[in-house]
Amino acid sequence: MGAGHSHGGGHAGARHRWRLVVAFGLVGSFFVVELVVGLVSGSLALISDAGHMAADVVALGAALAATKIATRPDRTGRRTYGSYRAEIFASGLTVLIMLGVSAYVVIEALSRIGDEVEIQAGPVLIVGAIGLLINVISILLLRGGSEESLNIKGAYYEVVADAAGSVGVILAGLLVATTGQGWWDTVVALAIGIFVAVRAVVLGREVLAVLGQHVPDGVQLDDVVQDLETVPGVADVHDLHVWTLTSGMFVATAHLVVEDGASGQSVLDEARSLMRTKHHIEHATLQVESRASKACDEATW
Repeated sequence: MGAGHSHGGGHAGARHRWRLVVAFGLVGSFFVVELVVGLVSGSLALISDAGHMAADVVALGAALAATKIATRPDRTGRRTYGSYRAEIFASGLTVLIMLGVSAYVVIEALSRIGDEVEIQAGPVLIVGAIGLLINVISILLLRGGSEESLNIKGAYYEVVADAAGSVGVILAGLLVATTGQGWWDTVVALAIGIFVAVRAVVLGREVLAVLGQHVPDGVQLDDVVQDLETVPGVADVHDLHVWTLTSGMFVATAHLVVEDGASGQSVLDEARSLMRTKHHIEHATLQVESRASKACDEATW
C-alpha cells in the first residue's frame, strides 16, 4: 500500500490567515459605530447592515479560530486526518449566521410595511459610505485567498454581501433625502435581506458538497481512471474514491490490479506521481492487487 503524505505548499487557510486578522479588525471596529448610528437615526437599512456586520465579526472570528485549530497536531490519536475539517464547519456556521440575519431583516422589513417611518438621511449616508470603504478594503484583502480556501471564501462572501448592504444603505439614504419617503429604507432593507440569503445558499451548497464527500470541482473520475490505466503494469482500476478534506486538500483511494510480473512499487510510484501532477491529489492511498485477488469480492459494501 502506498500513500503520498505531502501537502505541497501547506494549508491554504493558514497561509492567508493574516488577511482574516486585518479584515476582522476593520469590520469589528466599524460594527460598533454603525449600530449606534443606526439606532440613533432610526434606519432599518443601517441597523440591518449593522446586524450583517455583526455576522461578519462572528464569521471572521470563527474563520480565524478554525485556521488555528486546523493546523494543530492531533494529540488524541483519534483524528487520523487531523482537524482540517474545522474550517469547513466554520464555513457552515457562516452560512447559518447569514441566513439568520437575512431572516431577521426580511421579517422586520415586512412588519414595517404601512408604518410611518422617520429616517435621518444624513447620518445614514455618511455611515454607509464609510462602511462601503471598509468593505471594499476587506474584499481586496480576502479575495486573494478565497479561491484556495473555502473558509476564506466564506468570509469573503460575508464581506461581499455586506458591501452590497452598504451600497443599499447609501441608496436608502439618497432616496429618503430626495423623496422624503421613509418607506424607501424598508424596501432597501428587504432587498439586502434577500441578497444575503442567496449568497448564503450558494456557500451552503459548497459546504455540504465537502461534508458529503463529493468529488471535488475540476476532478473527473472517468479521466482519473483512464489516466491510471495508462500507467505501465496496471491492468484495471476499481474502488476509486476522491473527496475534499478541506479547501485545496484532495484525498483519494483506489485499488490497482497489476499485470503478472509487474513491479508493484513501480506502479505505486508512477500512479502517485500522476495523481499529484495531473489531478492535484497530494494524498492518494493506493492498493496494489494481483489478478487472482478476491479481496474486493469479499467486501460487504
